[in-house]
Amino acid sequence: MKGSSVLVVGSGGREHALAWKLAASPLCDRVFVAPGNPGTAALPKTTNIPIKAEAIAELTAFSVSEKIDLVVCGPETALVAGLGDAMRDAGLTFFGPSRAAAEIEGSKAYAKKLMAGAGVPTAAFGVFDDVAAAEAYIDRQAGPVVVKADGLCAGKGVIVTSNAVEAKAAVRRLLIDREFGDAGARVVIEERLRGREVSMMALCDATRVQLLASAEDHKAIGDGDVGPNTGGMGTYSPSSLVDDALAARIVETIFVPTLRAMDGQGRPFAGLLYGGLMLTPDRGPMVIEWNCRFGDPETQSVLVRLDEDLYPWLLGSARGVLPAGPMRWHAGAAVCVVLAASGYPGPPRSGDVIRGLDRLDETGVLAFHAGTKSAGDSGSVVSSGGRVLGITARGADLTAARARAYGVIGQGQADVFFEGMQYRKDIGARGIQ
Repeated sequence: MKGSSVLVVGSGGREHALAWKLAASPLCDRVFVAPGNPGTAALPKTTNIPIKAEAIAELTAFSVSEKIDLVVCGPETALVAGLGDAMRDAGLTFFGPSRAAAEIEGSKAYAKKLMAGAGVPTAAFGVFDDVAAAEAYIDRQAGPVVVKADGLCAGKGVIVTSNAVEAKAAVRRLLIDREFGDAGARVVIEERLRGREVSMMALCDATRVQLLASAEDHKAIGDGDVGPNTGGMGTYSPSSLVDDALAARIVETIFVPTLRAMDGQGRPFAGLLYGGLMLTPDRGPMVIEWNCRFGDPETQSVLVRLDEDLYPWLLGSARGVLPAGPMRWHAGAAVCVVLAASGYPGPPRSGDVIRGLDRLDETGVLAFHAGTKSAGDSGSVVSSGGRVLGITARGADLTAARARAYGVIGQGQADVFFEGMQYRKDIGARGIQ
């Protein structure tokens, strides 16, 4: 494997974290990122390629011409569109599921029906494309529900409601107003589970599961989980709620039966399977949703804790044979705090100059770029998306990791800062409490 070349597909913080970890591998001589961002461009052994993640034919042609040894896809949109199928048809080694297997994220209705048939614990649900039928279902429910767009919505197509009036309004937003376009042409309505959410990611080779370290995400824009949902405002790892016994239970009752059910349908899953789980007090861990790729920003806090080379694990999954034995993790904890642009999660403001990035090397804190771009010949980096940076730090415990991450954010001359930036002040606080 020594001297291998890797292509990472995507341009966000997750892809920056993947490229950062792969560039540190002694087995990788070249890492390409398509299209990448200013953060990936600054990594050793790494080159950005100006090809968008949705340009399947161009990505495949580039990988063939450069004799890429492993292609790693970040965004779900490319996986659902069939990037893996095109790459494999061209004789390339690809980390990620096929288009058919990626439907576990591409369609929430498909995922719910799969789990129901496999006996995987998840909330009771109904699937609708008709407003009257959806409203009648809501009226029959004993408690509050969650209304979800069936298709891909970049983590924003979920509306948590407290009563029937709110639920019916959510249905109309999706089915009539088409707030999420065609992705909301069909909705899943499910019971609102109570408990605490955890993110569990696992490398799969279609039959085996290697669970990664647990993490907890913070979806709402504001402190205390108030305000609209986002793609994720920060994470910490590990979750204090997931011990070895619970992790084993999650593998046995959730991941393994899901893989078996997909294999039984002729959709074997090889890649990264990521479950958003609710730890309910009375029914144990239950699946809220499935994702067919690394989480963002979970990947940032999880990978900085990985105490070994990531490349053999991704290659093993892609080849259908995961390495033997458990993965090794640094002790302690890691925190990722997302700095978002003004206006997010609505239309974000762009073009704000980011300062302080050049001073992070001396602190050991990492800034994974998510929505940034270079500002021409000035050498400056400016904001260019909703979630701009993921400030990520590892520490001896969660308190120490939080202190290191938050310690470099602010308006001082040595701090990371850009005009209008917004961020939560409580990432990881519930893990300490």
